[in-house]
Amino acid sequence: MGEIFQQAVSILAVEDDPGDFGLIQAYVHLAELGIGGNKEPAIWAKTLADGIAAARSNKPDVVLLDLSLPDSAGLDTVRAMRAALPGVPIVVLTGHDDSALAVAALQAGAQDYLVKGKFEHDALGRAVRNALVREALESRLRLFEVAMNSVANGIVITDIHAHIQWVNPAFTRLTGFSLEEALGRKPGELVKSGKQDAAFYRSMWETILSGQTWHGEIVNRRKDGSIYDEALIIAPEVDGDGTIRHFVAIMQDITERKQAEEQISNLAFYDTLTQLPNRRLLNDRLEQTMAASKRSGHYGALMFLDLDNFKPLNDTYGHGVGDLLLVTVAYRLVDCVRETDTVARFGGDEFVVMLGELDADKGESATQAGLVAEKIRAALAEPYSLKFKHEGGDESTVEHHCAASIGVVLFINHDASPEDIIKWADMAMYQAKEGGRNSVRFYDAKD
Repeated sequence: MGEIFQQAVSILAVEDDPGDFGLIQAYVHLAELGIGGNKEPAIWAKTLADGIAAARSNKPDVVLLDLSLPDSAGLDTVRAMRAALPGVPIVVLTGHDDSALAVAALQAGAQDYLVKGKFEHDALGRAVRNALVREALESRLRLFEVAMNSVANGIVITDIHAHIQWVNPAFTRLTGFSLEEALGRKPGELVKSGKQDAAFYRSMWETILSGQTWHGEIVNRRKDGSIYDEALIIAPEVDGDGTIRHFVAIMQDITERKQAEEQISNLAFYDTLTQLPNRRLLNDRLEQTMAASKRSGHYGALMFLDLDNFKPLNDTYGHGVGDLLLVTVAYRLVDCVRETDTVARFGGDEFVVMLGELDADKGESATQAGLVAEKIRAALAEPYSLKFKHEGGDESTVEHHCAASIGVVLFINHDASPEDIIKWADMAMYQAKEGGRNSVRFYDAKD
């Protein structure tokens, strides 16, 4: 704002007393406010209407405004001039030394206040220049306010104790809490979901109290109780001596982005029909389980399953009924194993079950895997009641019996790849099919 003090200032004096105007003109000249270029020390208007007309034809930098004019008086004069010349600073001139009137004039839109007959040219110069600076600052603040009220991200300003002092409209749209509801309260009292533990918040406070900006993601709760994902930035406002005075938080709703990421992940790693892990995720988990088995010295097992009599069901009733069977099979498989185990759909009517952390003894591990395999075989052999709707809307139920051929391979400390393990289990499954179906076979490298 240094340019304000480096150039001549055009001044409009709205004053009905010729003597007062002459004094103002002399003071303006002495203060070198209007010197430079072709600018006059001050332009004179005797009424509010003439002043507004003069200002509109030649916009001034500052208005010196008498509060007692032939066509207007008091604060209405300030308001009218302010409405006619938004953004132009006004210095009020009055013959009354009244502090209450001074405050009211400032609230009505003036930038400064002088009592006629009680100021020298240097006071007038300071008032004009201060009015210019104040108007520039107020203009900048208005611009910042428009910007903060227009941005899509929520903004919160708190004191050092995290009590809210201001929120923008985007915060209200995001959380459901109005400015009035938020003032004086802490953000945690409004939106804390309980999804983050104490260590999370402790780390956050350690960062911002050290004067650094914290970046992260958090799960919060709206006024209506709904949960949403939020990207959050908290920056401390530090004064010249290094003391933190305020915190400014900027928040963005990333719920849709997180959901999209999850959908992409599901498409990449999960079967869309059964929601079981697909081949890609199975390979990744098998690699991890093999590495863990090698470290612990405990066996793992992989089972390859193929449904018997699946094709006739598909051919007779269509893929819709076949899909119902596959989903039911997926549920039954998950019920047969531990949460730490993996059930995956390999493709078509083929499924894979992976067991980790069996016994360190091969014979005992084989027994454990065999028991799970028999449990699965028995569960899949139970009858299926598959309800489906015809194109016309009528509902039917198909009673179906389906068994499974299961191949099992144990693995531990060896250099086989996940593909090898799956291939060996697949070979054992075909041995089970050839042996009469609805049976379990272990892979034997000698076969």
